[in-house]
Amino acid sequence: ITPELITRINELSRKKRSVGLSDDEAQEQQLLRREYLDSIKAQVTGMLDNLPDMVVSGVNHGANRG
Repeated sequence: ITPELITRINELSRKKRSVGLSDDEAQEQQLLRREYLDSIKAQVTGMLDNLPDMVVSGVNHGANRG
């Protein structure tokens, strides 16, 4: 996710609320949103894949309980 991607998504969102989008802009907005969401999903999946199996399965041996 680049700052430019987020900036463009935000620009299109503001324009949609204020004056509306052309068909080309609406299509661009959907493509950029899909790219953004796919990137977020990949990041979350990567983080979850790196968690130890015991944490994912709900077993947390040795955790401090207070």
